[in-house]
Amino acid sequence: MSDTPVVDRVETSVFAVPTDVPEADGTLSWDTTTAVVVTVGCADLTGLGYTYAPAATARVVDGLLASVVTGSPALDVPRANEAMQRAVRNAGLPGIAAQAISAVDIALWDCKARLLGLPLMRLLGAARDEVPVYGSGGFTTYDDERQERQLRGWVEEDDVHRVKIKIAESWGGREEHDRQRVARARSAIGDSELYVDANGGYGAKQAVRVGRALADEGVTWFEEPVSSDHLTTLAAIRDQVPQEVAAGEYGYTLPYFEHMLAAGAVDCLQADITRCGGITVWLRAAALAQARGIDISGHCAPHAHAHAAAALPNLRHLEWFHDHVRIERILFDGVLSPDGGTLTPGADGAPGLGLTLNEKRARPYRVG
Repeated sequence: MSDTPVVDRVETSVFAVPTDVPEADGTLSWDTTTAVVVTVGCADLTGLGYTYAPAATARVVDGLLASVVTGSPALDVPRANEAMQRAVRNAGLPGIAAQAISAVDIALWDCKARLLGLPLMRLLGAARDEVPVYGSGGFTTYDDERQERQLRGWVEEDDVHRVKIKIAESWGGREEHDRQRVARARSAIGDSELYVDANGGYGAKQAVRVGRALADEGVTWFEEPVSSDHLTTLAAIRDQVPQEVAAGEYGYTLPYFEHMLAAGAVDCLQADITRCGGITVWLRAAALAQARGIDISGHCAPHAHAHAAAALPNLRHLEWFHDHVRIERILFDGVLSPDGGTLTPGADGAPGLGLTLNEKRARPYRVG
C-alpha cells in the first residue's frame, strides 16, 4: 500500500466580501459575508472546499483538523470525515466545528475526483445531468425597484422560473408590509413559482395566518415559518398551511435531520453542504429523506452543492442565492451558469468540482 496517495497538506484562507447593498432577512442583517476556503494537497494535486462561516472556522481547521487529515489516504474520504468528527468532540460539533469539517470534506472529495481524473458527479455516480435552481434574494432591505429588477432578471434573463424573497421583516413586526412585498413579487414574475422565507421570524399562529393569506398570491413554498428548533410547532403549521413547509439549513449533524423528518416537520428537507459535515454527510441526509419519500433542497453555496446534487434521485433544487453566487463568481474560475433554470455540472469534463481559486480577483478580499 506504499503507493496509496495520502494527503500531505491542509491550508486555509479567509475572504470577507462586502455585499453590493446592505442585506437583511426577517431576523438578521449583514453587510459582509465571510468565506473560509480550504485546500488539501496530495503530491502535485490540490482539492478545494469552502464554507460561509466566521474567520474562526479557519482556526478550527488549522488547530484541530489539519493534523487528523494529513497523512490519511486521499481516496478514503469517509474515513477522514469520521476522524474529524471525533477530533472535535470536546470543542462541540454543531456550529463552527461542523462548518470547518464541511469545508475540509468538500476539499477531500474534490481532491479524490482530481486524482481519478473525473468530474465529481461522475465519481459519485450521476442520477441526473441537470440540476434545477431557484433564484433567491428579495432581501427586506430592498426597495420595490431593486426587488423587481432582481426577480425579473432571474425570470426574463436567466430563464429561472422559481424565485424566493425574504419576509417576516423585523421578527414578524411588519406583517402587512410582508404581504405587500409578496404581491409586488407576484406582479413582477407573472406565472413563475414564488417562494417565501421567514427565517423563523413569525409566531406560530401568525405563521398560519400569513401562510393562508399568501395562498392568494400563489406562494407554494414557506421556508422556516417559525424557528426550526421547534419541530412540533413546525409540524403543526405544516398541517395548517397550503404551502410546502421547508427547513433544515441549520442542521450540523445527521441526527438533526432524522429528528426533523421523524417529527413530520417538513415537506422538503433543506440541508447545507457547507454546514452539515460536507458532501459525505449531505448525501446521507438525502438518503434519510428519500427513505421517507421526501425531497431534499440544497441551501445556498450553489457551486459547492452542484456535483453532489446531480447524484441524488430525490433532489428538488438548489438555492441560487444572490450573495453567494456573487462571491463565488469573484473567488473562483469554473463557475456555472443557470441557463434555462438548471446547472450542468461536469459538462466540460473538468475534474473535481471544476473550480479554481482566482488569486488575482480574490486578493483584495483576503483577511490576514
